[in-house]
Amino acid sequence: MTSSKPGMTRIVAGESAVPRHKRAVEAALAIGLVLLIAVGAVVASSVSRETDAQAAAPSPTPAEELKLGYFGNITHAAALVGINQGFLAKELGSTKLSTETFNAGPAAIEALNAGAIDAAYIGPNPAINSFVKSGGESVSVIAGAAAGGAQLVVRPDINSAADLKGKTLASPQLGGTQDVALRAWLTSQGYDTNVDGSGDVAINPTENAQTLKLFQDGKLDGAWLPEPWASRLVLQAGAKVLVDEKDLWDGAASGKPGEFPTTILIVNKTFAAQHPDTVKALLRGHAKSVAWLNDTPSAEKAAVINAALQESAGAALPADVIDRSLKNIIFTVDPLAGTYPKLLQDGVDAGTTKKADINGLFDLRALNEVTGKSISAAGLGQD
Repeated sequence: MTSSKPGMTRIVAGESAVPRHKRAVEAALAIGLVLLIAVGAVVASSVSRETDAQAAAPSPTPAEELKLGYFGNITHAAALVGINQGFLAKELGSTKLSTETFNAGPAAIEALNAGAIDAAYIGPNPAINSFVKSGGESVSVIAGAAAGGAQLVVRPDINSAADLKGKTLASPQLGGTQDVALRAWLTSQGYDTNVDGSGDVAINPTENAQTLKLFQDGKLDGAWLPEPWASRLVLQAGAKVLVDEKDLWDGAASGKPGEFPTTILIVNKTFAAQHPDTVKALLRGHAKSVAWLNDTPSAEKAAVINAALQESAGAALPADVIDRSLKNIIFTVDPLAGTYPKLLQDGVDAGTTKKADINGLFDLRALNEVTGKSISAAGLGQD
């Protein structure tokens, strides 16, 4: 049936009386509504998952315990004083402070990588080596502690590098900072050395206390040592200084002639990510220790350090040894980041590490926040 009258609709058998365009609009609206509901469900599900994930992820909290490693050396006086004077424990508050002493850096790195300690006062080369081996995942350098205080001391009849051929020297541990410095310096003098002790000059990594005894017994010709061991060989065993390491640093890398990092403070990266407030507390205590070392009269400083050495290493030192040692050391929270490319190259030359990118080694943000300073990472990390 059809109609041509105005207002009438033409109807064909099998068709609805609703116009086609109206049905199309209604269908489109229905499809759009379904899609909108579906998208909303997806978004809601995604938000829910993100909220659940955020709720499940633990927020950073202070650690129950901080396990700290250090050496019984005067170059680690920031640790000795921080522990003895209570600076570290006070700043850590409810976080328990546990400590462990080491003879040299590689052993401390092993402990840190195994989770036996969380942070450590250590020389720069073992820290570099750990960073390189882990692909940048193991540790961050978070502060400096001491500069200077390392020397090559030898028998009185040795007067120059030329006299070292065929001699036997010691270092605290293979791959340690003084070990690397010794090997790199010998290489610069034209000598071949090998990590197995062979070569033009034999290098025997030896515990510092044993080095003193072996030198006194005539079984060593010299050693590259940190303080107080360099001073002990000079004052107690008749050694003389052949190389003062400060003379090898002209300041081109750091802007500070004669300064090179001997002791730094590092932290396990996972621990730092989980407990940033604990790291800041550690740094506050560390900064107070360094300030105390720089502000305290010599006699009081020596007495406190000696008491700490007695407690941690089991023996106090003669006054002349402490006095000589302290004159060779600069206590600073600056890790002297600009020196690290050379330190890395020294490790490569020594055969104890490989050439690598060390960008990311430093995270000095917390240090600068705590101290109010602007200590540079020299493009090798965050500051």
